[in-house]
Amino acid sequence: MNAYITDLAAFLPNAPVDNRSMENILGMIGGTPSRTRSIVLRKNRIRERYYAIDPATGRVTHTNAQLTAEAVRRLKPYEGFTPADIECLACGTSSPDQLLPGHGLMVHGELSGSPCEVLTSAGVCLSGIGALKYAAMNVALGLTRNAVATGSELASTFLRAGMFHDAPTESGTALEARPILAFRADFLRWMLSDGAGAAFLSGAPPAGRSALRIDWIEHLSFANELETCMYCGAVKNEDGSLTGWRSCNSPQEAVSANAFLIQQDVNLLNREIITTAVDRALTRVVAKHGLVSTEVDWFLPHYSSDFFLEPLRRRMEEIGFPIPPERWFSNLATKGNTGSASIFIIIEELFHSGRLRKGDRLLCMIPESGRFSMAYMLLTVV
Repeated sequence: MNAYITDLAAFLPNAPVDNRSMENILGMIGGTPSRTRSIVLRKNRIRERYYAIDPATGRVTHTNAQLTAEAVRRLKPYEGFTPADIECLACGTSSPDQLLPGHGLMVHGELSGSPCEVLTSAGVCLSGIGALKYAAMNVALGLTRNAVATGSELASTFLRAGMFHDAPTESGTALEARPILAFRADFLRWMLSDGAGAAFLSGAPPAGRSALRIDWIEHLSFANELETCMYCGAVKNEDGSLTGWRSCNSPQEAVSANAFLIQQDVNLLNREIITTAVDRALTRVVAKHGLVSTEVDWFLPHYSSDFFLEPLRRRMEEIGFPIPPERWFSNLATKGNTGSASIFIIIEELFHSGRLRKGDRLLCMIPESGRFSMAYMLLTVV
């Protein structure tokens, strides 16, 4: 594949928010401090994250489109680059500012620039890597000379206290005894945050500077085997099916049913996410590409919580694909879980860290619990 990432950029809004300040910004549900917050934070080990919310006023400071556009403006693939140079813009998110028009078009509007091809990739965490794959195919096929792919999230607007209606809670004793219970009720409030990342792609590597060659991107859905796990705009039924909000008799009925909250079936997540990531997906990728773990110089996993880190590492070892801890790279603790933006923000930090060497191979893992999809991507430093 003749597709190269020649630069990456990230934008994280406002000042970093530490664990003590989160609830002051997001608000307390029902005026009561969360009993799950400390347990979830202890398990996910996120120390700082970013919100597009003014901590003094509680007002939203950026739209999702504005976050994304700012990440694109920070790209510097070559001297003199401007958004007017973009020939293809592919934008992925799970939290667009509106139902219509598409998120990509709103980003293009923020950038102004010139007419170009625009794609919106929907979904959850894989919407960003889906946009990247579309951009890569465009330049690899010679359809455009360059492309920009983005992943972005404005999760905080879903997480403010005013968005919750009769949210269930768990007792502190039960949560201590079974930490997975902390993933119920308001756990996503302490997991998700805001940010955007962008990648500039071309069909040839730049002269005199490093780039990342995209060797392949594997994008696999297991919705044929598994029911929905993470959802918004719907209610999950006892049989595992979803009833979308438009099937309700009125918007008020949908609100009363908490249809507009981001929700997750945490028991299903705990049972299936490692199996899906490793047994269902990684084994296929290893077999298809003849991948050997000793040939992977950096492993860049987007995992939502440190809770899953050791189970993931152990299962990879058990299938004969061990990667030593010193070759893992994550910035979850300091950048937060930004969904579809996370893999861009992870690669951007490593790419600009000075730690990469020519010939290094980067294996990226992007899971999506929406209905259990997985992506793996192999990059080579050139």
